[in-house]
Amino acid sequence: MDRFGAMSMLINVIDSGSFSAAARRLGVPLTTIARRISDLETALGAKLLVRTTRKLSLTDAGVTYLAAARRIIDEVEEAEREVAGEFTTPKGELVITAPIQFGQIHVLPIVVEFLSLFPEIDIRLLLLDRNVQLVEDQVDMAVRIGRLPDSAMISTVVGTMRTVMCASPELLSSHGTPRTAEELRKMPCVGFDGPGLLSEWRFTDPRTRMPISVPITPRLSVTTVEAAVRAALSHVGVTRLLQYQAADAVNSGSLRIILEPFEPEPVPVNVVHAARGQIPLKMRSFLDFAVPHLRRRLLELSGVKSES
Repeated sequence: MDRFGAMSMLINVIDSGSFSAAARRLGVPLTTIARRISDLETALGAKLLVRTTRKLSLTDAGVTYLAAARRIIDEVEEAEREVAGEFTTPKGELVITAPIQFGQIHVLPIVVEFLSLFPEIDIRLLLLDRNVQLVEDQVDMAVRIGRLPDSAMISTVVGTMRTVMCASPELLSSHGTPRTAEELRKMPCVGFDGPGLLSEWRFTDPRTRMPISVPITPRLSVTTVEAAVRAALSHVGVTRLLQYQAADAVNSGSLRIILEPFEPEPVPVNVVHAARGQIPLKMRSFLDFAVPHLRRRLLELSGVKSES
């Protein structure tokens, strides 16, 4: 039997959460995966998986074997990359993901400049407002805005991002400028139903530094950042955004930032990649290039001049 292929299928089954999901990911029939795992269990003389109608889990033997299988496949892949020259010459394809708007404004220019310096590296830039699984989705690195969960990933902090309250000068002229977070209850608001930005807006008490929440009933709820900014520009209401999302409108004077003392603590911005042995030169080259460029951009966004 193809022991190496069966190991790979076992890993995909566990990472996907089911036989059917692994079959879709690998593009092979479900029966083929079930048979290969069964043959592997027969060859080992041990049960690796326990299947019920609702759950798929590893036996104790399965936990041990899966860890060994991951280690073996990682070593083989690393050897293949080394033979292909990834550890001696910066070349090959890099897959990078970032939030859509942040990626367009801040990551894409860095990628374009990087490509001009490294002609043997190609980049696939996935701009998505959701977090993909780096290892399972075969993504090399990600730009993440927000606090990271505990994981085996390696992260490099490149800066922080404020969450700001914005309104048009016309709206503030007609409704008044709120001086406290609680006063937002009397203001028309534009809600953005996106990741991390909820209808209950969170703030920090400037005196105690304790978090406070203000329930908001939006006059208008939208599902994209662009729509929230356009609505605020049209004087519909106050909206709550990440700083980079409102930067152009604020810099032009079309929107004003309000309630700065009540802003929640800024969240970190990280570049994240999987911790899997030696890093290929294409990844190391991009990290060395992109990290200082991102730090400079985030400092400029926050109004702090970076050192040249």
